[in-house]
Amino acid sequence: MMYIRQRKEIKTLEVSEDIPAQKENVKLENKLPSEGADRSFWKILSFVVGGTIALCVGLLTAVYLATLHENDLWFSNIKEVEREISFRTECGLYYSYYKQMLQAPSLSQGFHGLIYDNKTESMRTINLLQRMNIYQEVFLSILYRVLPIQKYLEPVYFYIYTLFGLQAIYVTALYVTSWLLSGTWLSGLLAALWYVTNRVDTTRVDFTIPLRENWALPFFAIQIAAITYFLRPNLQPLSERLTLLAVFTSTLLFSLAWQFNQFMMLVQALVLFILDSVDMLPAVKAAWLYGVQMASLLLVCVLQFFNSMILGSLLISFNLSVLIARKLQRNLKTGTFLARVGKLLLHLLVVFGLTLSLNIIIKKILHLKSDEHIFKFLKAKFGFGATRDFDANLYLCEEAFGLLPLNTFVRLSDTLLLYAYVFVLSISVIAASIVAFRHLSNSANQQSVGKMRKCAFDLKPETAYNLIHTILFGFLALSTMRMKYLWTSHMCVFASFGLCSSEMWELLLKLVHLYNPNRTRALRYSVPVLTLLCVCYKSWPGMMDELSELKEFYDPDTVELMNWINSNTPKKAVFAGSMQLLAGVKLCTGRTLTNHPHYEDSSLRERTQAVYQIYAKRSPEEVHMLLRSFGTDYVILEDSICYERRHRRGCRLRDLLDVANGHVMDGPGDNDPDLKPAAHPRFCEEIKRNLPSYMAHFTRVFQNKTFHVYKLSRNK
Repeated sequence: MMYIRQRKEIKTLEVSEDIPAQKENVKLENKLPSEGADRSFWKILSFVVGGTIALCVGLLTAVYLATLHENDLWFSNIKEVEREISFRTECGLYYSYYKQMLQAPSLSQGFHGLIYDNKTESMRTINLLQRMNIYQEVFLSILYRVLPIQKYLEPVYFYIYTLFGLQAIYVTALYVTSWLLSGTWLSGLLAALWYVTNRVDTTRVDFTIPLRENWALPFFAIQIAAITYFLRPNLQPLSERLTLLAVFTSTLLFSLAWQFNQFMMLVQALVLFILDSVDMLPAVKAAWLYGVQMASLLLVCVLQFFNSMILGSLLISFNLSVLIARKLQRNLKTGTFLARVGKLLLHLLVVFGLTLSLNIIIKKILHLKSDEHIFKFLKAKFGFGATRDFDANLYLCEEAFGLLPLNTFVRLSDTLLLYAYVFVLSISVIAASIVAFRHLSNSANQQSVGKMRKCAFDLKPETAYNLIHTILFGFLALSTMRMKYLWTSHMCVFASFGLCSSEMWELLLKLVHLYNPNRTRALRYSVPVLTLLCVCYKSWPGMMDELSELKEFYDPDTVELMNWINSNTPKKAVFAGSMQLLAGVKLCTGRTLTNHPHYEDSSLRERTQAVYQIYAKRSPEEVHMLLRSFGTDYVILEDSICYERRHRRGCRLRDLLDVANGHVMDGPGDNDPDLKPAAHPRFCEEIKRNLPSYMAHFTRVFQNKTFHVYKLSRNK
């Protein structure tokens, strides 16, 4: 780099020195265009190579996951009923609507059947498009009808290949995010490799294909990539507008695909709030992102026929509160360090106070109870008092809603992901702390700040966003295992970015007084390449073993049950039983259900608890009356629930029912002093004795090793 300085030599020498300098300038000017052209060429070449690798890695991931699914179930060889049974629990319920749309005589009749559905919940007509997030099934069914592929591709394959195709988009989006953060596509390749080698902890699409999260998370990853680009400084106005459109579109599709969208976006809103509060994010861009979140959610509300659960979400209340508080506290970012900290604490109180007030008011006006079970669960989970609430305990006792198991960290360590993540996270947290302190101290002492600017690491807004994002979603994953898939995929992005980031290595080398540009450049490329080779060496044998292991779907008892229902019961018959099994009954037989696994409705939760009295200590008359109140014709009892051993005492379904009913639990162990012995034996056990009091109301019509089906008498 050339500098201009004041001449120190005598005039006679100045002339002689000036001539070679001019010649050197001429040579330099002649070289500059070619150097610029070379730089542009290498930039374009890098973009083409990196983009090609991104697409290839995404496609290979999709093929790999599809192959694992085929090898695990022998999906291409099993019967249609077995394929449908493989979509267990709520997966089967969602897929049934895709099947229903395809079987409808016309699209208009298919839509009418979804809007006025009376088979998902007996004796009740519900709007499925309002209640559930099934627009993706509707869209796919329309595509399958329109495209000329019926002769070449079965409906079920069109469905699962679409989901595996979305995984290709998911991995590509993770790759692009890491590339945007680090400036090199090498980090994207490392992120994609880590995603695949940690498949057990990054995705479950290969065995729970229709789950809502498998539809939503690819769009969530696109949104994060778009936000990362949007937060870059000095964007051109057109680029900024197009990126904001990408953020809006991906947020809309994510929100439309998953009923838990509002909770994920609330965490995102908290990320924006934290960064905006400490000046690590442009306030204008934060406001735009708040607006995009609300606009997306409100549009989803309209598309879901004004689903009141969306209007009563904490996200809407929080974002409104933030925008109102910013108007009320205009001088929030001025004053001394202590003054700013005081204002920030006051700002926090105002925002959270407003959020709770607005949310309570909205829910009172709209009479909302749809998500109260989630707050009961959270209250009990974090130790704010024990509960006997059946719904809350149902979540508390599920492993998926427990703490993240320690063996997760062992698996993440085996691929070096955890070590790299902790290393990068530690450096980033140090840098962020310095930057945040500097920003809060900005108006206190300009001279000391000037000194700090020379030694401090200036964290880019997009890096700061991804840092707080990974921290908050990390806490979410640690507290609730089911949410780990939101964190572990971003772990891959963040760890790979850090290893390939010149800024990270520069900060680390400066801290240990070893900084040198060449040393930084060498570490930036050598460490990721060595990590790539090491991960490939360690993971390749295991991946090959997975691909070579051939299994087969085998569930003869459930297949026998579904075939019996299809052959021996009226098409309008109403079935009661466990939520998980009934989803399969609807998919495989099309019969009407009393309850189902989509639990985001207060009346359905009450109905489910009433149906589950078949596993409680109740008289046959009481059970018969409850089931007949929902129009039940047949009830299916499962030995795996009646004699459950999977959960510990206190978490078995029969225990939850006993406690909710005020009865002591079975087996040795303590009981609360106010629980009393039940007046009747357990229904699911006693009915098998064929006593007259039971046979007067229930007649066994089917039995195998797993299931017992009873027909209800119609007498009152």
